[in-house]
This record gives sequence, C-alpha cells and structure tokens, in this order.
Amino acid sequence: MVHVVGRAGAPRDSLTGRKRLVAQAAILATVVGATGVFALSHKSVTIDLDGEVRTVSAYGSTVGDLLAFQKIDVKDGDLVEPSASSSASDGGTIVVRTSREVSLELDGEPQTFVTTASTVGELVSALGPRAEGARTSVSRSQSLGREQIRVSTLKTVHVAVDGGIVSATTAEASVQAVLDHAGIVLSEGDAVSVPLGAAAVDGMLVLVTRAAQGAATVTESLPFATEEVKDPYLPQGQRNVRTSGRVGEAITTYEIQTVGGAEVSRTVLERTVVREPRTEVVVVGTLDPSTIKVDPGSSKAIAKSLAAQRGWGDDQFACLDLLWMKESRWNATAENRSSGAYGIPQALPGSKMASAGADWRTNPATQITWGLGYIENRYGTPCGAWGHSQSKGWY
Repeated sequence: MVHVVGRAGAPRDSLTGRKRLVAQAAILATVVGATGVFALSHKSVTIDLDGEVRTVSAYGSTVGDLLAFQKIDVKDGDLVEPSASSSASDGGTIVVRTSREVSLELDGEPQTFVTTASTVGELVSALGPRAEGARTSVSRSQSLGREQIRVSTLKTVHVAVDGGIVSATTAEASVQAVLDHAGIVLSEGDAVSVPLGAAAVDGMLVLVTRAAQGAATVTESLPFATEEVKDPYLPQGQRNVRTSGRVGEAITTYEIQTVGGAEVSRTVLERTVVREPRTEVVVVGTLDPSTIKVDPGSSKAIAKSLAAQRGWGDDQFACLDLLWMKESRWNATAENRSSGAYGIPQALPGSKMASAGADWRTNPATQITWGLGYIENRYGTPCGAWGHSQSKGWY
C-alpha cells in the first residue's frame, strides 16, 4: 500500500512543479514584455508651445499621446507639427500653436479670424494670396495683442477722370492714397464721388469731376494701360505688381462752343504731352506648388515645416524654394567669396545668423530659422522676397 501510494504521488508532485514553472515563466514574460513596451513608449521630446520651448519626458506612441501626457489640450483649429496622429520619436520636436480669435480691419471692414498666428506678419500671411504685398498699420514682426490692426490688401481701383478710366492695382488704404499712387492730381474745386479718406476697396469706381475752368487751355491726366504677364516662377494665385502704373500729363487747348452761357461742345485744338503714361505691369503666377519635391529629413523638409508654423502654405514654400535654390542651392556651407554671404539664406554677413543659434555655420535648421525671420520682417512673405529678388536681383 505504501509502495503504491508513493508511486502515484511522485508523478503528481512532478506535474505540479512543471505547472508552477510554466506559470512563473508566463508571468516573467508578461513582465518583461510590459517593461519593454513601457520602455518603448517613453520619450524625451522638445515641445514648443506658442514659443515656450522645453524638453520633457513623456509616454506614448503618438504625438497626441505625448501631448496628453503633458496635459496639453489640443483643440480644433490648433496647429500641431508633426500631426497628433504621427508616430512619436525619441529626441524629436513637437510644435503646438494654439488658435485664438483675432479682430482686425481688412480694407476698411472689421473682420474676425480664428488663427494660430503669433505675429502680425503670420496673421497677414494666413489671409492667402490676396494679402501678398498688403500694407499693415503696424510692423509685421509685432506680436498680436489688443491693438487694432489695419490691413490693406492688393486691389484694383478704377478712377474716371478727364474723359478716361484709370485702373490702378495697389495696396494703398485710402482713396486719396490711390489717387496719389496713380499720379492723379486734384485741383481746387475738383469733386470726388467718394470721400478722400474712405477705404479703398477692390473693384470700386471713383469719379473725379474737374472744376469749371474759364480758360480754354487745361492740364489733363492721360490714363495708363495695364498689362498682365504670366510668370512660371510664381505660384498659382499669386499676383505681383512688377511696375506700378502712373498717369501721364498733357496740356490741351480746346475750342469751346457755348449756347446761352452753357458749354455744348469742345474740340481739341492742340495737345502737348508733358509726361507719358507709365504702363502698369501685373505678374500672374502659373507655377503648380505640388510640383516642388521635398525629401524627408532634408533641409527643404525642415524649411517646409518651419514655414508652416508661420502660417505659410505650399504656395509660399514654392517661392522659398525658388529663392534659396537661386541663392545657395540649399547648401548650408555655401559661401559667396566676393561678398561674404553665407549659408542657405546667404546671410550677409553670415554671423548675423548667430542670433538664431551658435551652430549657425553648419546647422541648416538654425540658418532656416534665421532666414524665415529675416524674410518675414523685411518682405512679409517668401513670395514677397522672391518678387523683390526677381526685380532687383537680390533680397
């Protein structure tokens, strides 16, 4: 009996031991696996939240996970780069620009926008092609605040004067400024159909009625012609005024016939052109921005991301690509030996870029950051800088 029990008990103990080992191994594998997943989800990232930059530790597999771990709430309208659904990478940088409601006066009309812009320049750029060449009441580099901002966009204003129609394309804000821009001089007693201080609006018609003159010899404005030129190096939707139009001036002597003291006809006896009109040349872009190739991880990719953070889309990046391809072919060590200009943006001198980082000599991101700031402060947008470069040969 004892022998039989001993034989039956030995296998039972052995089976129990094996089960215990299997269970322990499973638990160990689970712990090791969980530890591995936990380690993989841990990231050290740099978060740029509305210009406040800090490096943090966070856990998650996506950009959205990391932001949620840091209790950064992303709402509709906010800008996140890379996108919240993108895979998070250790050592990466996440840029978040929170949206807010901003009021401004656009071509004389109060407007309210929801925007992620932090400066006046970024806000104007977000208006799209219509804002190219726009004028602002404050510096574009100024941070958005409580101050009222007035923006005047590129527009065409028609002026009926001296028997002709002058169509001026300009970003001038008021009717008076448009007349000055076009070279139309008002004399004492002349009447204008709208107040001179009124906001200039695209497509508006201004009628100038000259005061009655007793003399048969008068000075008159000569309308200028407008020419549109297609430009394959300017993105579709972009329009630049290459040459602003200006009216000419002529001294005309008339033979005037009156009936009962009222003028019934006048005939030109002599006309002397004092100043020839200057034709207005408007450049219209035809470049498709989708044709610009950007390799992941390249300097162009960095620039496209940083430009997007300023509210500049594909059309503006197309201008930036053309500009810096011309300047340096996107070479971070490009140097102009005659002038000393250096780097991707060809800063002159190159040491100016030290304001963006001590590694300005070799780091494309530092050079691009400085270059985009320079473009915004001086020209407003990359297309503004590219237009200047095309007309002047430099920017």
